[in-house]
Amino acid sequence: MPEQNYDSRIPYEQHRIHAAAIYCSDGRVGEHFDDFLQNGLQLPRYDRVALPGGPACLAGHPQATFEEKSVIDELQFLVDVHGLKRVILIAHQGCAFYSTRLQLQDHRLELVQKADLVRATAMVQSVTKVNHIDAYFARLIDNAIRFEPVEV
Repeated sequence: MPEQNYDSRIPYEQHRIHAAAIYCSDGRVGEHFDDFLQNGLQLPRYDRVALPGGPACLAGHPQATFEEKSVIDELQFLVDVHGLKRVILIAHQGCAFYSTRLQLQDHRLELVQKADLVRATAMVQSVTKVNHIDAYFARLIDNAIRFEPVEV
């Protein structure tokens, strides 16, 4: 814990860009998500919704019923108050939510994750009426993360 105040050197920008991203809270890929969203998609100040499994909680899994309700409430708040017009959903390779909570093995993980992105897209559209929703799968390749679009 710092013993003194810390002042960020990043200037505050009040303008909203009306976009949010839902992704896994896995700290190993957090900076990669920021880099992709800020530099790859040119969304410098997107609203963040990070939780284990990310968009998996919006895919109808009974193991994530509690999270689904919370994320839907949060998304609706962001649409109403921040004026969201775009949502980005990101799943990532090797996600522990899938292997631990859903108990899926490696060969099925990616297939289920991509199908979940499609289901989560439909849920977000249904609940928020936001029509601009993009989905991506983040894959580890040679110690780097590649973001691949998923057709939704």
